[in-house]
Amino acid sequence: MRAVTIVLAVGALAAGGALLSSVRADAPAGRPAAAPAEALKGVGDFVSIRDPAARSAALFTEAGKVIQSPRCMNCHPVQRAPTQGDDRHPHNPPMVAGKDGHGPPGLPCRSCHGPANFATWGQHVQSIPGDPKWALAPAEMAWQGKSLAAICAQIKDPARNGGRSLAELQHHMAQDHLVGWAWNPGAGRVPAPGTQARFGELIQAWIDTGARCPV
Repeated sequence: MRAVTIVLAVGALAAGGALLSSVRADAPAGRPAAAPAEALKGVGDFVSIRDPAARSAALFTEAGKVIQSPRCMNCHPVQRAPTQGDDRHPHNPPMVAGKDGHGPPGLPCRSCHGPANFATWGQHVQSIPGDPKWALAPAEMAWQGKSLAAICAQIKDPARNGGRSLAELQHHMAQDHLVGWAWNPGAGRVPAPGTQARFGELIQAWIDTGARCPV
């Protein structure tokens, strides 16, 4: 397949200069696939914990492997500025959420992020992430820098999670397409642990056992 090169001028005004990237729609032959996802235990692995409260906290701790993975944390910043990579370094070019989580005026997320991942062509094996709903998580779901216990308490509190019920929260985590991107992040990124289906099952089991938080 013929490579199609597109030059993207990114953040020229916001960053005081232009960052040019050359990208192509198809990955060249021999390009390595994304690293395999870390394992994620299933609900059945926790049935031996007889105390429901302890089992509930253990289920959320396991689900926390996804919640605290770079694929999720990069888009849940407390400072309303996204991070990138497995090391969660600052977004390049500099970016902020803006009023609606889709970037500042004049430089929306869609300036670079399309409806699907887009492979780059160059020295580094990487891709520009994409999804039809690409955006930062809302401020009430800002988690970076918080302990898993604090994240858990925030997630289940309608006063701090945007008014969401536990059922709505589970549906979002188990079925939302943008959440699902974490398991299909494109070249150069480690997927979130397990699968979205297993993650959703863990969250449902956590709710069914009382939605208790780890200490």
